[in-house]
Parts: sequence; structure tokens; C-alpha cells
Amino acid sequence: MAGMTTPASSFSTRDLLSALVVVIIWGTNFVAMKIGLRNLTPFQLGAARYVFAILPLILIVKPPKLPAKWVIAYGLSQGVGQFGLLFLSLKIGMSASLASVILQTQVFFTAIFGFVLLKEHASRALIAGLMLAALGLGCFAMSALQSASAADITPAGFVLCLSGAAMWAVSNIVVRRAQKATPEFNVISFIVWCGAVPIVPFILLSLAFDDPATRWQWVGAPFATWAAVAFIGWMSTIVGYAMWTRLLKRHPVNRVAPFSLGVPVIGIASGMLALGDVINGWQWAGVALIVISLICTMFGGRWLDRNA
Repeated sequence: MAGMTTPASSFSTRDLLSALVVVIIWGTNFVAMKIGLRNLTPFQLGAARYVFAILPLILIVKPPKLPAKWVIAYGLSQGVGQFGLLFLSLKIGMSASLASVILQTQVFFTAIFGFVLLKEHASRALIAGLMLAALGLGCFAMSALQSASAADITPAGFVLCLSGAAMWAVSNIVVRRAQKATPEFNVISFIVWCGAVPIVPFILLSLAFDDPATRWQWVGAPFATWAAVAFIGWMSTIVGYAMWTRLLKRHPVNRVAPFSLGVPVIGIASGMLALGDVINGWQWAGVALIVISLICTMFGGRWLDRNA
């Protein structure tokens, strides 16, 4: 009927195209991070990412009309939490290809947090997906412990990457809580102003923990480093997260999160092609189990419900 809005559970063509663009941006984003980390420390990359992300938009975009606590909570959880931990992981023991897979466990963290905090339904498909994902993470853990055959993934890198996934899930929940509490929720305004939050914490972390000899190395960084930072800041942060947050605004968390299923595919392909990443047997087993767990979570509900 004319005048009726699209139900929140129905994805329009525009929503599906937005999800595809986000998948491509975020899948190739891991290669850009690795390139950026060649000449910058994780904390320097974090600060540079968000400086690029907010300029010049913060000069022309009005602050979001919502309590400051949501801006601060999202900026810290998504910026310092997710990306601070991810950048550290990529620096000390995680390949771009495998990071793109492990980070997608945010789907399960998001669903669990959504069940606990937002009272969203925990389906049979989600439970089955969690079990498969746990097996997949076990394979990655085995690979990390075999340092001789998996020099690209270390126990510390694995734990940091997994922790980054948990912080991504926290930021998803913050978005849902923020938009429910704000009738006039503006995605672009929210993303831009949240991007200002992590800059000072990253600078302070760099001053506290980075070797003093590295503090000015960004001055002589090559063009490739700054191109990578620009991609991470503008494309991943502004374009990617604006589209992602818009989807979270229109649909339940546990229906949006599974669209990140395509990110590992792009991430693995781009990591192997651009960086020469090599994946061993344990890691391929982990990749397969996590991808299957994501498919189960996204599509398994109908089959499990029909055969219950």
C-alpha cells in the first residue's frame, strides 16, 4: 500500500548494495593496515586513521543530537578498543588474511551481547554457529602454538585479534542503544564526531608505550603509507561504518552482523595476492569452520526450525 514503510526485517536493494560495498572495503582494509604498519606503530596508525577520518568533515558536520555518553562509548569501543587491539595484533603476530577471518567472530559476540543486553532471540542456528566457531578458533589456537609452522600468527596476536572482535561487538550494541534512545539519529554526524574520540587516547598511548625513536618516523613515511592511512580513514571509517551503522539503524543487530560473511573471502584473497600470505592446514581448517559457522548462523534457522 502507498505510504507504507519497508519492514525492518526486509532488506531493500539499496541495503544489499550497501552491504556489498562494506564487504569489499573491509575485506581489502586489512592489506592497507599491514602496509600502514610498515612505517607506523599501531598507536600512531590509530591516531592517523582518525585524523584522516574526521577531516575535513568535522568542520562542516554538526554534532549529533544525542547524549555525549554514546559518542564517547562508541569512539572508545570501536576506535581504541577494536582497532587498537587489531593494529597491535597485526603488528606482533597476525596476517592480514587470517585477521579478516578471526575478526568476523564479532558476529557471535554481537549476538551474545544482543541476547544479554538487548533481549534479542538466541536461535538454534546461533547456538550451532557458536559451536562451530569455537572449533574454528581452536584450530587457529593450535596453529598459533605451532610457531615453527605458523610464524605469521602468534598466541598474543591471536588473543589480541579475538579481543578486537569482541570490542567490535560492543560498538555494535552501543549503536543500537544510541539509536533507540535518539529519535533523530544521524549516521554521518554520529560516525564523524565519534571519530574524534580515539585521537587523544591513541596519542597518549603512543607517548607512553612507543619507543621514542619511532615518534617522528611518520614524517619520512613513503606515499604508500599515507595512501593506506587515507583508505583506512576515509573509506573504511567514514564510508564503511556510515553504511554499516545505517544498516544497524534499520535492522536488528543479529540480522545485520552476518553480512560480514563476505569480508573473510575478500580479506583472504587480497592478503594472498597483495602480501603473499600463506595459510597452513590448521588455519585453513579454522577458516572453513568459521565460514561454515557464519553460514549456519545466517541461513541455518529455516532448516533447523523445520526439522526441530
